[in-house]
Amino acid sequence: MRLSQLLERLEYEVVKGRDDIEITTLINDSRKVEKGSVFVCITGAVSDGHTYVQEVFGKGAAAVIVEKEVEAPEGLTVIRVPDTRYALALMSAAYFGYPAEKLKIIGITGTKGKTTTTYMVKSILEGAGHKVGLIGTIEAVIGDKTVPANNTTPESYTIQNYFAQMVKEGCDSVVMEVSSQGLMLHRTAGIPFEIGIFTNLGEDHIGPNEHKDFEDYKRCKGLLFKQCKLGIANVDDPWYEDVFKEAACRRETFGFHEEADLRAVDVEHITRPGYLGVKYHVTGLVDFDVEIDIPGEFSVYNSLTAIAVCRHFGVSEEKIKSALKVAKVKGRIEMIKVSDDFTLMIDYAHNAMSLESLLHTLRDYHPQRIVTVFGCGGNRSKTRRYEMGEVAGRLSDFTIITSDNPRYEEPQAIIDDIITGIERTDGTYISICDRKEAIKYAIANGRPGDVIILAGKGHETYQEIKGVKYDMDERVLIQEVLEELK
Repeated sequence: MRLSQLLERLEYEVVKGRDDIEITTLINDSRKVEKGSVFVCITGAVSDGHTYVQEVFGKGAAAVIVEKEVEAPEGLTVIRVPDTRYALALMSAAYFGYPAEKLKIIGITGTKGKTTTTYMVKSILEGAGHKVGLIGTIEAVIGDKTVPANNTTPESYTIQNYFAQMVKEGCDSVVMEVSSQGLMLHRTAGIPFEIGIFTNLGEDHIGPNEHKDFEDYKRCKGLLFKQCKLGIANVDDPWYEDVFKEAACRRETFGFHEEADLRAVDVEHITRPGYLGVKYHVTGLVDFDVEIDIPGEFSVYNSLTAIAVCRHFGVSEEKIKSALKVAKVKGRIEMIKVSDDFTLMIDYAHNAMSLESLLHTLRDYHPQRIVTVFGCGGNRSKTRRYEMGEVAGRLSDFTIITSDNPRYEEPQAIIDDIITGIERTDGTYISICDRKEAIKYAIANGRPGDVIILAGKGHETYQEIKGVKYDMDERVLIQEVLEELK
């Protein structure tokens, strides 16, 4: 492949050498450079690719793509672009033969609800005969293959590689989570989204390595709606208009508001031993009853989003209803049957906002008690620990504080920080450092009508301690506990 082919959709300057040379591979990791590679110099939070120019030349790189001046040896082609992250995205699309143009791509952005909604959409479309790829927080799904995820939205090269594999596997569409980070770092640049979805916005991901402030967070969310044909938005969210103020797409809305194009009415909570769900009527652009085996108002929002998308794929009412009834997501309000007396669930709620939302949702079902089992990750903000402790103390009837991923911190030190937060409330709690023992205590002391939540781990099947990931799946721990309690 000629370098000029990879650059065909970019503005660039040939600083040194020629742009018509043959290249072998497109690389942005200096360790993977080989003879004939073109190396894209990315300025990251930890290292700067521009400092590796001499090294990659020594490994045989034919060209480098830069956004600032570099000292380049003779024989190395240097191409300068305004932004190397943006260049990597468009070059990756060209490298894999523009696979996104052979797929209908649905992008979902928002603070909460992205993961569940992607699985709901995938479930409905597959029920209607589509072959659907998925890229998200938990995994990428390519035909029968799954690849565990490192980021909600992977690097642009990886996304285009996944798209190419999906085309090869016969996929006709893709549903993907699009994070504000992914948008800010141009990981999704150049992708022709068929549909973009906005779920909601809350104050999260604000910090030195994320967004400088809430305004920047909002702005980045809005970038999706500059590159999609149709934007579907939660009209009830207070920031909806801000996110869409520079949108270049057609738009539809969903929610409870009477002006919503797809509106939920007559919501009813369903509860029975070991089971929580919700049903409602959707009116507006469609008109039918919906029931979902996942509790809460946010399940209504997630399912409305899925209905809005699948309507544009011509999916029948019956297929939408039957698919929503069985849609499940690992680690997102995942109910595990352990007793006829009380309900136990696993959920990924790992910050104050998601935990508060979950606990408010469960209050609507009038449980005898809400028992929350959770910890916090090490080497992360202490503020999150205080806030989660405070939320648990305020909204749970009983809290069991335990270990999550301590990483390089002492588990008890993290627990002590959580206790600082919970003691700002009148909440009752105990601390049990060993997570399995904490789960065992919760199950052994469950009372009729209780809802027990194992929060924070969700889909994760490991515990990270001192740089090592150990196998730890809460589903396995629960079965071991049940055997021991016999």
